[in-house]
Formats: sequence, structure tokens, C-alpha cells
Amino acid sequence: MRRISVVTALIVLTGTTAAASPPGGGLQRSTDAIHALGAIGVQARAVGADGRYHVATSGVADLSTGRPVPPDGRFRIASAGKTFTAVVVLQLAGEGRLRLGDPVERWLPGVVRGNGNDGRRITVRQLLQHTSGLQDDIPDYATEADFQRHRYDVYSPEQLVARALANPPAAGWHYSNTGYVLLDMIIERVTGRHWWDEVRRRIVGPLGLTGTSWPGDSPAIPGPHARAYQPFEAGPPIDVTEQIIPDPGSAIISTTQDLNTFFRTLFSGRLLPPAQLAEMTRIVPVAPELAALLPGARYGLGIFQRPLPCGGTYWSHPGGWGGYLTDNGVTADGRRSVVLSVSSVLGTGPDDYVRQQHAADALVEGTLCAAGG
Repeated sequence: MRRISVVTALIVLTGTTAAASPPGGGLQRSTDAIHALGAIGVQARAVGADGRYHVATSGVADLSTGRPVPPDGRFRIASAGKTFTAVVVLQLAGEGRLRLGDPVERWLPGVVRGNGNDGRRITVRQLLQHTSGLQDDIPDYATEADFQRHRYDVYSPEQLVARALANPPAAGWHYSNTGYVLLDMIIERVTGRHWWDEVRRRIVGPLGLTGTSWPGDSPAIPGPHARAYQPFEAGPPIDVTEQIIPDPGSAIISTTQDLNTFFRTLFSGRLLPPAQLAEMTRIVPVAPELAALLPGARYGLGIFQRPLPCGGTYWSHPGGWGGYLTDNGVTADGRRSVVLSVSSVLGTGPDDYVRQQHAADALVEGTLCAAGG
């Protein structure tokens, strides 16, 4: 996950079979609340156990034109893409083509070496669970000048891993984008195909996720979308829509409809065999600093477990990068879900990110509770 941030009109759209029920009204109020914090554009989609859905939007999609947020708009899903990678790895494990206990060295010999990092002592499971100790040095933009100068830079996976290996390993649970870069490389080594080809073949195609794509080295977002905004230093929000995301898995583009379908299908047991879904949902505590951002969170393999304020738990993988923040939630049986996309970052400090993430969580958790707890 990365830094994230949030202005006036509102639209409520419901599906032709959607009922006027508390989840719909609550979804709109929560969407408006995020907009009221300063978010420029907000869209959310909730799906109930009966398959009926509610969509709410607030704010504008483009500050220069004032056009409304499209209810089916596409956005970069950032760290939510880790769940796609995890599903492919777990499918390969279920097929006997790799083991979660395999050392990274088996698949990527000599790749993870240096400064105490050693692929002979790091397993596939540890990459999935963020317990490998690998730190990140994925390029980011501290100033507007940095953004303008480097937004079209392209990095190979090997370059990203090499940057990370300049750092000594971290102790304990440590969120690592680099670990998922390595997992994508392992998918390619095991299958002989590009990691995205495997995601498309195993998930995107079979589920009919027509709004989901991977841009490669293109800086554009295809189809309808709200433009993304991010402030730098003390300045106003800058349009950062057009850029190449250095971390390949975080560059996946999708829609709230497609992500609802993906998470619901996953937790209904139709993407993974029972043994592999059980592995995915075996949880460990996260680092204290992340627990402050995501209260009560535990991590499985490519997915967070979170507590619901009305009792019970839900599964989620929020993320933010390139001006977009996404949050989501699905019940353990896959019957109720909600996906949120915010197309701006509130500010440049950690308190801004916490404030925005907690507002996103309030929408997700409030919607799931209103839909049945």
C-alpha cells in the first residue's frame, strides 16, 4: 500500500433489480462522508446476499470539467492486486506445480542475495504472508518535480528486486511489495508464461472481468474513469492520472463491479480448492504500525482479515497508489461484498492517510453490517 487523499455533486444509481433498502442509503451517506473530507471523486458498489446491488458516487471525476464520477469507472487497484497474484500461486500449489514451503532459491536461483537477504531461507509462503523480511525501495514521488520528471520511467522486476536488496532484512511481519514482485517472477518461472497471462487465463477470463486489465508500460487508463489527483508538498492536488506504476502488480486496472465479482467468487470457494483456500485464510498478526492504520487486522496469504463492528469478521485487501485509493470487503461465505474507489489523496502526511483509510473502512464495515452483519 502507498500514500493516499479527497469535492461537490452527488449521484445515486441503483441496479434495475436493486431494492431501496438501508444498505443503499447508508452506502450513499458513507460515500458523501468521504467526499466531505476533501476527496475529489468517490464511487462504491455493494452487493447483497441476493445478488442485488447498490452503487453510489460523490464528487467529480475531473476538476477541469466538473463531470460526474462514472459509476462503472475504472481505476488502478494498487495492492488489491496482491490477492490476484496470491490466487494464482495457490492454484499452482493445488496443482502440485510448486509448494508453499519451497525456498525462493528453487525457482529464482541467485536472485535474492545480499545484505543478509537470502532466497535459500525465504519460502513462497513467507513472500505471500509478508514474513520474508524483504524491504522495499520501489520508486515513488516526493515532489511534483519528481513526478513530472519520472512518471514515465520503466523498471524491470529485476531492477526492483535489486533496489530492495540494498537494504538489510526487516524483523518480523513487514509489508513488502518486493515480495509480490518475486511471486510474479515465480509464476513466470513455473508456468513459462507472463504472470499477467496467468491471471487473465485463470481469473479474468473465466470470471468475465471485462473491465479488468494490465497496462504494461502504458501510462493510460482505458475506458471511463475518474481522473486521479495527489497533492505534493503544500500545493494543490495535481492530476497524476497519466503515469507508469513501477510495481507491476499494483498497476492492475479494474472496476468496482469486477472486484466484487472476484472477491465473492474467491470466498464462495469457486477459485481455490478447499485446502488452498484454508491456507489463504490462515492468519498471523501484522506489524504494530499497520495495525494502527487497519485496526484489528490479521494477514493470511494475500488477504487481510478484519473485525466487523457488528460482530464477526470480513476479508479485504485495501491499497493505494498513483492517486487512487481502493478499499473492499467480503464476508467469509462470499455472499456480501462492497468495493470502494477514491480518486484523490487527502494530503501528504501519515495522519492524512490514516484519516482517509478509516473513512474508507467505515464505508466498507458499515455497508457489510447493514447488509446482515
